[in-house]
Amino acid sequence: MEPERRIKRHLATISILLKDRTNQAPLVNQILTDHGRLIVARLGVNVQRRCIEHCTAIVTIIIDGTAKEISALRKKLDESYGVVAKSNILTK
Repeated sequence: MEPERRIKRHLATISILLKDRTNQAPLVNQILTDHGRLIVARLGVNVQRRCIEHCTAIVTIIIDGTAKEISALRKKLDESYGVVAKSNILTK
C-alpha cells in the first residue's frame, strides 16, 4: 500500500490595487467570491480619504491554499483591467 501523498498548503497574502474602485470592485469581488473557500481574512482600504467616486483602493487578503491555487488567484486578479495583484507566500 502506497503512503498517502499530502498536497502542501501555504498561508499567503495577496495585495490588490484597484486603480478605479468604482469600475473594478464588482469584478474583483466576483473573483474573490469564486475563490472564497481559500480566503481566511480580507481588508479593504480607500486610499484617498475624501474621494467618493473613481477612487484608488487597496484590498489585502490572507489565503490558505496550495501554491498552484495562490498563483492562479493572483494571476486572475492581475489580468483584470485596472487591477494590480502581488502575492507573498508566508509559509514553506
